Amino acid sequence: MKKLYQGLVSVLALLPVAAQAADFNLEEIVVTAQKREQRLIDVPMSVAAVSGAELLQRGVTNVQDLSFAVPGLTMREDGPGSYTIFMRGLANASGSEALVGVYMDDAPLSLDGFNQLDFRPFDLERVEVLKGPQGTLYGQGALAGAIRYITRRADPTRFEGRVEAEGYLVEEGEWGQKINAMVNAPIVEDKLAIRIAGGIENGGGWIDQPEAGVKDGNGQDVQWVRGKILWNITDRFQAEGTIQIFRSNTFLGLGYEQPDRTNFIPEQLDASRLTVPKDFEYDLYNLNLTYDLGFAQLLSSTTYIDHRHQYPFTYIGGMETFYQGGAASVDARHVDANQFSQEVRLTSTGESRFHWTVGGFYRDYENNFYSIYDVYYVDVGGPVILRDLLYIDDNTSESFSLFADVSYDITDRLTVGAGVRYFEDKKTNWDGFLFEKDKFDSVDPRFYISYAVTENANIYGSIAKGFRSGGLNRGALPNYDPEEVYSYEVGAKGSLIPRVLDFEVAAYYTEYKDMFRRNLEIIDGTAQSLVTNTGKVEVKGIEAGVTWYATPALALNATGAWIDSEVVKVLATDAVNLPGDPTDYVPEFSFTLGANYDFTWKPDVPGFIRIDYSYRDRVSYIDRSSFPAEFLPQWSDKLSLVNARIGAQWNNVNVEAYVLNLTDENKSIDPYQAWENANRTRPRTFGLKVGFDF
Repeated sequence: MKKLYQGLVSVLALLPVAAQAADFNLEEIVVTAQKREQRLIDVPMSVAAVSGAELLQRGVTNVQDLSFAVPGLTMREDGPGSYTIFMRGLANASGSEALVGVYMDDAPLSLDGFNQLDFRPFDLERVEVLKGPQGTLYGQGALAGAIRYITRRADPTRFEGRVEAEGYLVEEGEWGQKINAMVNAPIVEDKLAIRIAGGIENGGGWIDQPEAGVKDGNGQDVQWVRGKILWNITDRFQAEGTIQIFRSNTFLGLGYEQPDRTNFIPEQLDASRLTVPKDFEYDLYNLNLTYDLGFAQLLSSTTYIDHRHQYPFTYIGGMETFYQGGAASVDARHVDANQFSQEVRLTSTGESRFHWTVGGFYRDYENNFYSIYDVYYVDVGGPVILRDLLYIDDNTSESFSLFADVSYDITDRLTVGAGVRYFEDKKTNWDGFLFEKDKFDSVDPRFYISYAVTENANIYGSIAKGFRSGGLNRGALPNYDPEEVYSYEVGAKGSLIPRVLDFEVAAYYTEYKDMFRRNLEIIDGTAQSLVTNTGKVEVKGIEAGVTWYATPALALNATGAWIDSEVVKVLATDAVNLPGDPTDYVPEFSFTLGANYDFTWKPDVPGFIRIDYSYRDRVSYIDRSSFPAEFLPQWSDKLSLVNARIGAQWNNVNVEAYVLNLTDENKSIDPYQAWENANRTRPRTFGLKVGFDF
């Protein structure tokens, strides 16, 4: 790691020399990663900012697609819309809270580690991927980072709209269709406006269940709408309301599949049975009130979410597990959750050298979960099948936090800053028999420094602590304490030659303490599943990206991440990991390559061609309570995906044709294959989209 830092410092030392060769004029990218508007290059952390237009050109429609576009971002999917997100070598599916927080503007979309709300990136300003612990400004659920979808606001100065229709064919599957539309309408000029965006999509499935006579059963039927209203009450006082309604249904909702593109149901529990469809829906209401005090901006952000989710879950302990086919289950799971959150913050404004943000956050979350399941297992007396069993897990979390972040421009080039957050969380759990409660708290500081080598090239360093709240095991089993992360990062970003060469590079070292892992313990002669604080992980990583505008028409870009994430210490009783194990779901190396070429078909008909390539090393999974040593680690496949798109614009009409997964890679994304719980890359897909702006 010392050599890595020395190498990075050597690169940074060359920047002033390179900067003297050109007069900088960087096209500014403005983000709100630190909850105030800043140029991207001035933010002292690694942030991947992708515009809404580029997301659509890359074919990004969900978090799974986004993970292929951002090296170091991985995830586990349990059916469409059910994502557990990992980042920067911090990857752990255990625990009750999220590792990566997801937001739509100021509204949190993360309910817990297994319930993060699905989202469609249409009518989006940009997405910001904040890498590393965000405990100070984003708090709970952002131990590894945060993803922020920034939607377009209602505009009271003009009327505009867009309608686009899309049809696509999944090879080995079926046709899919999408219609998206947006309209922005001023009600009172410069004062009041509404903006409504929404979409309908259906079809596009490719997974079969031959025993049940089901073909292409995993296509999603989605309806969603987002309404926004903006009211400039006075020159200083502004109100903005958002309502988002999302409905999704998937007949084969597991998302797991075999290499032959079929769905697996354990034959011991009838391979021809139909599982419950996956119904995923939520209603989100958000109200932001902003008042300009002159010296600062006061914001109140209130969000309420009502979420309902029905989904199937199946598994079988395959031949590589200790069970060797002798354990299986088919579940019908149900979630009824709601969350109220309130944030109040005050952010400095103006041209002062002193910048600060102070605020508080309150969250009240309730999750009612039950599952009706059939289970098969082999006992000493032979095979046993039990049907219509009931599992209940109702839990609540009520938390509050206070936070502050301050920075000072010592000179026109040098800025130092610090922040801190205090967090307190009260949790309860009821398993149908016993009621449990506990309280957890954490104090999380952050320190950073940045130096402007030139007007458009910065270097920075930061130290940040992150946390994930502890949780409750069922019944009389002992609870587990919070996780902690300490991350040390140095980096640089900016432009070396205006509109010719932009760059970003970062190196980091992270200590991940009191890591959660699911474990098995023998209690009163019976194996009990519980979550424990099992040990410590060390992560070393380097990220880099470069964009080269080779000509006024041709842009080339590359991003990459190298991660070494390793378990270095475990408790003596731990049966899951040993020192030296790689961390689950972490690719050692991943990168993307992209090229965009603009041209003219004929006078006044501009067009473009875009090609994107993404590569990800295989990722591992280790669980010594389920697998003999000879079958560990479990592995996914290496992924190499190519997308291509061509388009043209005639006045207000644009047409695009595309191919996703051009080489038709059929690879396992997930390493959980021995449990038949792995999803795979979508087959090659051909599509055509027509849009009209008015």
